[in-house]
Amino acid sequence: MSGPRRSTPLSQLAFEPRRTGDTRRCQRKVLAGHVSAAPPVPAECDLRHRVQTDPVTVSVFDLFSVGIGPSSSHTVGPMRAAGRFATTLADGGLLRRTTRVRAELFGSLGATGHGHGSYNAVIWGLEGEDPETVDTATGPERAAEVRLTRRLRLNGSHELDFDPDDDLVMHRRRSLPFHPNGMTFTAYAGTEPIAVRTYYSIGGGFVLDDDGSGTPTLLPDPTPVPYPFRTGKELLQQAIDHDLSISSVMLANECARQPETDVRAGLLEIWEVMAACVVNGCATPGVLPGGLKVRRRAADLNARLLVDPGRFRNEIDPLAAMDWVTLWALAVNEENASGGRIVTAPTNGAAGIIPAVLHYAVRFVPGTDDDAIVRFLLVAGALGAIYQQTASISGAEVGCQGEVGTACSMAAGALAEIIGGTPQQVENAAEIGMEHHLGLTCDPVGGLVQIPCIERNAVGSVKAITAARLALHGDGRHTVSLDQVIKTMMETGADMKVKYKETSRGGLAVNIVEC
Repeated sequence: MSGPRRSTPLSQLAFEPRRTGDTRRCQRKVLAGHVSAAPPVPAECDLRHRVQTDPVTVSVFDLFSVGIGPSSSHTVGPMRAAGRFATTLADGGLLRRTTRVRAELFGSLGATGHGHGSYNAVIWGLEGEDPETVDTATGPERAAEVRLTRRLRLNGSHELDFDPDDDLVMHRRRSLPFHPNGMTFTAYAGTEPIAVRTYYSIGGGFVLDDDGSGTPTLLPDPTPVPYPFRTGKELLQQAIDHDLSISSVMLANECARQPETDVRAGLLEIWEVMAACVVNGCATPGVLPGGLKVRRRAADLNARLLVDPGRFRNEIDPLAAMDWVTLWALAVNEENASGGRIVTAPTNGAAGIIPAVLHYAVRFVPGTDDDAIVRFLLVAGALGAIYQQTASISGAEVGCQGEVGTACSMAAGALAEIIGGTPQQVENAAEIGMEHHLGLTCDPVGGLVQIPCIERNAVGSVKAITAARLALHGDGRHTVSLDQVIKTMMETGADMKVKYKETSRGGLAVNIVEC
C-alpha cells in the first residue's frame, strides 16, 4: 500500500488471508472513513528509559491462542490439563510404573462435556497432543480407535489399558469447590494411586493447578514491564500519564518479553489463522456434527453476497456491510462447532466476534494495513487481560456475558482506536460493549456450541461496531466506567442460577428438543 486506500467494493471481497506488507501509518483521522494515525511512541520497545516495576499476568498471546473447537474451556482446557498430567508423570519418573489412568470431569465439564468435545480432548491430551498442533482431521479417528481397542498411548509412548466407561467419567451433577470446570486425574500402579492432580479450566483455554490453597491463581509472568495495569482505570491512567495510545501501552509491555519484530510477526500470524478460518467457513457447506442437525449457513450466504453485493431485495442496501460482518462471524463459529482450527478470542464460544470486526476494518475502513491490524489485536488483548485478571471469561462461571460480552467489549475498544479513538473513547467503547450483554445466559442446546452460540457471535459483532462508533461520537466522558461494568458482570454472574451457566439445564437448552 502507498497510503490510505479506497473501500474495497463488495463485489471484490475475497476470503484469503490479507497481508499488506506495509506498516506505514496513515495520516487521516476520520470516523469510519480511514484508520487513524498511531500516536508517536517514545522508544516503546527500548525499556531502558523506564524503571521496570510490576509484572502483568496476561500476555496478548495468552488470550489469542491457536487451538481447536468447539470450546476453549471444555475442549482446549481439558486437553491441556490432560497433557500436563501426562507430562508430570513423565517428569516424575512415574510413566513406566503407571498401569492405569483415570480422568474425572465435574460440574459444567461433566454436564456438557460430550457435546463440547471434552471426551476426545482428554484422550488427545493424555496421548501428548497439543491444541495448537493436533490434527483436526485424524484426531477424532484416533479417539474412536482408543474407545474401540481400549488401549491408550500415555504421553505418546507408554501403552496401557484404558476403559472409556470407567476411566473417563463425566460427573453431571457433582462440582469441585473452586470452579465449575474442575478435573481430577489419577495414575495407578496396579491398584495403588501413585499420582493425583486436580485442574480447573477457567475459560479461554487457561488451566489452573489446584495448589491446595482452595483459591489457586494464575502465576504472574515474572518479566517486569514498563506500564503495568490490572484494571481499566490503571490502563487508562498509564496511557494518559505517558501520552500513549492503548495499543502502545500494550506493545511496550509485550516488548519486555520479546523483540518488537517478533511481537508484530506473532500477531500477524494470529490474524492469518483467523482469516484462514473465515476462508474455510465460507467454503464449507453441509450440516454441523451433533444431534441438532444444524445447517451451515456461511457458505450459502457467502455465495449469495458475492452474486449480489450491496443489495437487498433488488434495492441498494445501506447496511450491506453488516451482512458481511454476520457472514464472517458465522463462518468462524461454524468452523468452531465442527472442531476446526480457530483462534481462542478470548474463548472458543465467542471466537467469531474479533475476527468479524477485524475483517470489517480490513475490508471497509481505508488504511487498515498490517500496523492497524497489530494495533487492533494489542488493544483487544489489553482489554481481555483486564477481564481475565479481575473477572471471568468462563461461561460456566458467569454465563455468556463473560464470553460473548467480553469479546464484544474487546472488539469494540480495538475498533475504536484504529478509527481514531482516544484512550478515553476506547475505554468507553469497551464499556458499551459489555454493558449491553449484562445478564446473558449460557444455555447451549444439546450441550453443543451451536444454538444459540453461533448467531450470538454475529449479533455481538454488529454490537461491537455500533459501540465503537457510538463512543467516537462522544468525547470519552461517560457515567459508567469499564471497571464498574466488569464488576457488575461478575456480580450478575454470581447471582445467576447454575442452570443458566453452561449446564444445558436451563433456558433454550430445555425448551428445544434435540433430534
